[in-house]
Parts: sequence; C-alpha cells; structure tokens
Amino acid sequence: SGFINSSDFTGKNIHFGVREHAMAAIANGIAYAGILKPFIGTFLVFSDYMRPSIRLAALAKLPVIYVFTHDSFYVGEDGPTHHPVEHISSLRLIPDLIVIRPADGEEVKQAWLLALQSKQPVALCLTRQNVSPIERSNECQLEKGAYIVRDAKNDPELIIIATGSELSLVMETVDSLENNLQIRIISMASSTLYDQQNLAYKKQLIPEQCVKRVFVEAGTSDLHYKYIGEHGLSIGMNRFSKSAPYQDLEIDFGFTKEALKQQLINYLNT
Repeated sequence: SGFINSSDFTGKNIHFGVREHAMAAIANGIAYAGILKPFIGTFLVFSDYMRPSIRLAALAKLPVIYVFTHDSFYVGEDGPTHHPVEHISSLRLIPDLIVIRPADGEEVKQAWLLALQSKQPVALCLTRQNVSPIERSNECQLEKGAYIVRDAKNDPELIIIATGSELSLVMETVDSLENNLQIRIISMASSTLYDQQNLAYKKQLIPEQCVKRVFVEAGTSDLHYKYIGEHGLSIGMNRFSKSAPYQDLEIDFGFTKEALKQQLINYLNT
C-alpha cells in the first residue's frame, strides 16, 4: 500500500487528484510497460474527460481496468452534471473496450476475475446505491455477457433484459405479476461480451419467435433495440436528470416497481 510521490516510488497507489485525463494517460503508460496491470477509478460521468486515453487503450489493447462508480441518476442530489445518461452507451461504442455493468456482488466478483485476466481494457460500471443479491435459478455466466437469471416454465411469452441495479427492480416487479405469465429474465451485464457469442447461443437466449421483449436500463435506449427488435419496449433514460434525492427521481423517471409493472401490463396488452 502507500502512495508514490516524487521522492518515494515504493508505494502502490498514485494520488492523481481531480485529473481524469492525466490519470488515464498515466495508466496507459504503466500498461505499456507490460509489468503491472493498472486500475483507476472515478465517477462514470467523468469518463468523458478520459475518452481519448480510453480509446487509445482500446486501440492498443492495453489491459487497463476502469472502475466507474455512480453509474446512473441514483447519484441523487449532485444533480444532472454528475448523473450519467449517455455514458454507458458511449463507452459501448468503443471497439475492443469491454464494458460491464454488474447487477450484484456475484456479478461484481465475476467481472473482476474477468478484468484481471483480460488482455484488453475493461470498464466496470458500478452503482452508488446498495443493491440486493440476485436469486438466480441458473449459474452466473457473466463471461458470456448475458445469461438467464430466471426462466419461464414453458416457452417465454415475454423476455425482459436488464443491467446493473435495474435487474433487481425487474425481479421484484415480475414477482408481483400474474404467475401464469411465461417470462424470461436476462441479465445483460456486458453487451460487449454477449455480442462476441455465437449465433446459436444468442438464439437460445433470445429466440426469434418471442417478439415481446423489454430492455430496462437507467441510460439512453438507442442501443437497446439491437436486442429487442422493432416490436420491443425500451425503458431507459433519454433526458438529462435533476437534482433531488434518488427516491424522488426514481418515481419521476418511472423506475419503481409500480411504474414498471404498469408499463409491462400495457405492453403485453398491445
């Protein structure tokens, strides 16, 4: 432990201050040396300051780990300047950058194991708020990017895809719906990794015959339609946020069990 300074290089940490771009550039330099694997952290919204260095890391396949916290409007009172909206989608568009938004502690653990073994940069997008452990009916398969968390007893009539903290919201909401609905819930912690899977796995996970699909994520929805198709429903954030306690914001933006339940019912009835 300890910090590196101008007269002592024995520490393992660097105190960068509020210098996101410099921090990312220095991490690239450390990774270029090929001896150490650097990991650096800041709020997700400030990944914009780091973008040139992140892009270079992806281009050069430098195994830098980015720990981006405060990944949605749940930041709360800091307001819209500190609330990510478009940032996860923006990072997903960078080739050769693995973007992971874990839903609970198990997915965080699996994400770290993957990041530590990766030979290319990895961005971990984490919540500010606490999240509950997910009760899975299947083993966590984060390395595939997406996997079934809870499946329907028969062929699914509705597929719900979620990432990060919204997965627990989806689980709670589905529990409150009628039991005879055939619903498959998918955690898509990393669309980057999912896109790398073979076609057979993708068709098994999201069968073409099930056209009723929903994507739930507290971020811009443009990339969601790649997975839910033209008949799908995207529940996302396509506007800037506000400064308020997150409990008020989730009501305003429709990220509550009651609001999500009503949207699902309306969608199923269309």
